[in-house]
Parts: sequence; structure tokens; C-alpha cells
Amino acid sequence: MKQAFDITYQNRKVLLTFLQNYSLEQLNKVPTGFNNNIIWNIGHIVVVQQLLAYKLSGLQPMISSELIAKYARGTKPETDVTTYEVEEIKGLLFKTIEQTKDDFESSIFKTYREFTNDLGFTLTSIEEAISFNNFHEAVHLGMIMSIRKFV
Repeated sequence: MKQAFDITYQNRKVLLTFLQNYSLEQLNKVPTGFNNNIIWNIGHIVVVQQLLAYKLSGLQPMISSELIAKYARGTKPETDVTTYEVEEIKGLLFKTIEQTKDDFESSIFKTYREFTNDLGFTLTSIEEAISFNNFHEAVHLGMIMSIRKFV
């Protein structure tokens, strides 16, 4: 599982560059033909990782219910995010992964509720969730790379 966490960590470093190098206006812009923006994709990545790892394991995610409601599957940007919200998401990028890695190594993930996503992937364990999360993050990184051309 070390490699899976390393992949996640490297992806989060790429995401951080968007938060550091794009203006608030650029992060919030929803280009024509898109349903979301750069910051929504990054917030969504943070939220989904927490839901896949913690919620489906019957544990409390380390992020707020407000963040979950704003960035969960099926949501889209309703209002522009503030600098404060960008900083909150930035802070969670690595904190969530480091805590998940620590919790995994401490064996706190005892059970897992089987979940089949919209793409037909069925996850039955925390190990599968951690691995699938990298696929999910890569899909959204691809979206971000497309959006950046228009902001």
C-alpha cells in the first residue's frame, strides 16, 4: 500500500501547484462547456477520498459535513469560493492523506461496506478504496488540465 499512498501524495503535489499558481478568479471560473471549475475538482477529490476511506469503513471523515455537502458527487459550483475556502482545501490536501496513511498503518479500518460506483467498480475493502482513489483523482486531474486551458 506504500506505493498507492505515494501516488496519491504525488498527485496532491500537482494539485497544490494549481492552488498556488492560479488566481482566485481562475480557480472559480467555469468555462463554457464545463460543469465545474478547478477548485471544485480539487475540493471534490479531497471529499471523495474521505468518503471512500472513512465513511464506507463506518468511521467519521476528518472533514466537515459542509465541505462534503459542497463537493460530493452530484454537486457543482453554486457560488465562488473565497480565499479562506481555498486555504482550507489546501490545508486538507496532505493532512487527509497523511492521516489516512497513519490510520491504515494503525489498522483502524476494520470493516468496509461494499460499494459499486457509477463506473462499475465494486470496492470491498479499504485497500481497494485506496487504490481506486488514485484512479478517481487522475480522472479529475485530467479535467483540471482541460479546464486550465480556458481560464
